[in-house]
Amino acid sequence: MKFRTLLRHFRESFKNIGRNGWMTFASVSAVTVTLTLVGVFLVLMMNLNHIAGNVEKDVEVRAHIDNAANQNDIKAIGKKITEMDGIESVIFSPKDEELTNLIDDLGDNGEAFKPFEQDNPLRDVYIIKTKSPQDVIKVAKKIEGFDYIQSVKYGQGYVEKLFSFVNIARNIGIVLIVGLLFTAMFLISNTIKITIVARRKEIEIMRLVGATNTFIRWPFFLEGLWLGILGAIVPIGLISVLYYNLYKYAAPQITFKFVELLPANPFIYQVSAILIVIGAVIGIWGSLMSVRKFLKV
Repeated sequence: MKFRTLLRHFRESFKNIGRNGWMTFASVSAVTVTLTLVGVFLVLMMNLNHIAGNVEKDVEVRAHIDNAANQNDIKAIGKKITEMDGIESVIFSPKDEELTNLIDDLGDNGEAFKPFEQDNPLRDVYIIKTKSPQDVIKVAKKIEGFDYIQSVKYGQGYVEKLFSFVNIARNIGIVLIVGLLFTAMFLISNTIKITIVARRKEIEIMRLVGATNTFIRWPFFLEGLWLGILGAIVPIGLISVLYYNLYKYAAPQITFKFVELLPANPFIYQVSAILIVIGAVIGIWGSLMSVRKFLKV
């Protein structure tokens, strides 16, 4: 396409947007409302996914070694665990260190365990992190079968429920966002279709004078793009201001690290970019789908 022709399409798209003021307003409003809903769910899902990821990262396997094992046996167990698939890190914690950590963690109540320093009842432990949190159960089951393993703990019962909850929450979020996107496309497509119906004579005249389908599509393609971008401006501004203030006031109140919100910067920019892209795509899609019907005649 010649550069002069492309400039002509740009000019025509801007003129049409201004010429069809009410239809432009209706289309932009439809994009604005739906993208606001999509943006809110996007913010919720991305933060939920972040929190779920933090919780999953804290899941670890603790393999307690039988006191009958000697140093060579303990090293052999460590080597076998390290060579397993899906292992991210293996840390050996001697029983003296375990007792010290227990006393420190209990604070004032830990004093009650100091007499056990002379006859430590705890056991040496291997603390294992897996590359994927979903591998924790599989790895724990394998380690249980090793010689000199007294017990393996990874939060049995709770971990399975946690993973199940996280998976359900993620799937529900994906379904909701996809559903909203299709709703947005449907609304925008119908709104733009009304605009194009009002301009069907213009399309027919262009066809009668020999304009190709590609030539006719270009202004509508650009109009859909501008409408999508214009419709994304309000949701971006609204969500950015609300999330910035939410993060500013709520983040210092959250004392549990694993439930922290995503930092406003760069999160706001990422959501803004996603909304711009979604707005542009559904605007173009809605426009092209609507004009296709008239080009088939």
